[in-house]
Amino acid sequence: MAGNVVSFHVPDPMMRKLDELSRAVKRDASALAKEALADYLLRQDIQSAAIDEAVLAADAGEFVSHEAMSRWLESWGTDDEIEPPKSDLFSAKR
Repeated sequence: MAGNVVSFHVPDPMMRKLDELSRAVKRDASALAKEALADYLLRQDIQSAAIDEAVLAADAGEFVSHEAMSRWLESWGTDDEIEPPKSDLFSAKR
């Protein structure tokens, strides 16, 4: 597959970790770096889409109250974990 060459400096500790991982999994360090970059870019796309969705909801006047959000967060890791809250506050459209 044709591609582009990217060159950048990384701190010594990061390079040592990459080299150690490369030896441990018997994969080329550049392949691991390419995979890490692809994962990072995917996470950024997901985060950007979530932000765009939240902005649209806010523009529509839909919000989740602090109380509902707190209940949800406090349930994390418990046997009674609840579903994420739905919008429960609505403002008049502009």
